[in-house]
Amino acid sequence: MSINQPLNWILWILRLAAAVIMLQTLFFKFTGSEESVYIFSTLGMEPWGRIGTGVLELIASILLLWPRTTAFGALLGIGLMGGALFFHVTKLGIEVKGDGGLLFIYGVIVFISCGVLLFVVQSQIKQVLVNFIHKQK
Repeated sequence: MSINQPLNWILWILRLAAAVIMLQTLFFKFTGSEESVYIFSTLGMEPWGRIGTGVLELIASILLLWPRTTAFGALLGIGLMGGALFFHVTKLGIEVKGDGGLLFIYGVIVFISCGVLLFVVQSQIKQVLVNFIHKQK
């Protein structure tokens, strides 16, 4: 077994964990579940914030699952989960409507997974920037 094979398995586990969590919550955002409407109403962002966040989480999940774009999905996931965690700590509370802090924990898992992924595959972003700069010359 090469040294890259275990790393590849770990990266796929992180990709899947983050993507599955974000994709799973889309159902609740897009169907307007009571908990999702409550969260975004509390933040003064209902319905546009709920739908917009859902669309961005869908994009992040797709980008995470395609290895060539993992860094971009991870960057978007970090931004989305950073916002979610910020609002949990400042306005919503760790526990929302008796969920035992589950949404907060999911946010932490996605945030950490995306952070590790971004650290490992950050060269993808650097390569896009280098290509962009060269095309501008």
